[in-house]
Amino acid sequence: MVGINGYEFILLAIIAVVILGPERLPEYASQLARLVREVRRMASGAREQLREEVGPEIDEVDWRKLDPRQYDPRRIIKEALLDDFEDAAKAVKGQPSAAPAPPVSGAQPAAPSPVSAAAPSAESRPPAVKPLERLAAGEPAPFDIEAT
Repeated sequence: MVGINGYEFILLAIIAVVILGPERLPEYASQLARLVREVRRMASGAREQLREEVGPEIDEVDWRKLDPRQYDPRRIIKEALLDDFEDAAKAVKGQPSAAPAPPVSGAQPAAPSPVSAAAPSAESRPPAVKPLERLAAGEPAPFDIEAT
């Protein structure tokens, strides 16, 4: 939590004994205990005040989901790219990704244009993809100067 392991804590305790001395050490230890109790009391009071002001919804929040340590930029980018890919695949298949907006009240619906209603022409279609050809044994791979 604080980032102090057991060995560091023992080292700090030894340094405190040497610096403070055995006479003043119990007094400072009791002050530290009072300080810890006061901080805990203030934290619980703040938690209760927040619960009173926000309401019972605060207990329903999944705080682990909001933890910034859970942030993984690779996962977020992957999900965003997959969403874009799924939208593009739906558009290619002819399925709209979202419902079209309703017409404005009082406006006449536009007549479909003959260009958009017609089937795609041969010029607008993408060229057919040729199948992959395997290289013969021992044949070097083609070199693409723009890829390096």
